[in-house]
Amino acid sequence: MLRIIFLALSLLFALDAQAYVGPGSGIGLLGSLWAWVIGIFVVLMSLLIWPLRWMMRRMRKKAQARSADSSAGD
Repeated sequence: MLRIIFLALSLLFALDAQAYVGPGSGIGLLGSLWAWVIGIFVVLMSLLIWPLRWMMRRMRKKAQARSADSSAGD
């Protein structure tokens, strides 16, 4: 019973220096942080590139329509 009380008190009053985080937790944290950073980067790049792709497709369709019109008139 005394051990349980001592354990409960030591868990309640643990200082920062007594809370050890092993290297496995740090690697997991870095891995998940890396995934978030890459995910946000991909989303931002997709949002920035989408209008350019849309404009290029539209210009290509207009050029194809003009070439089809000019070849149909021959």
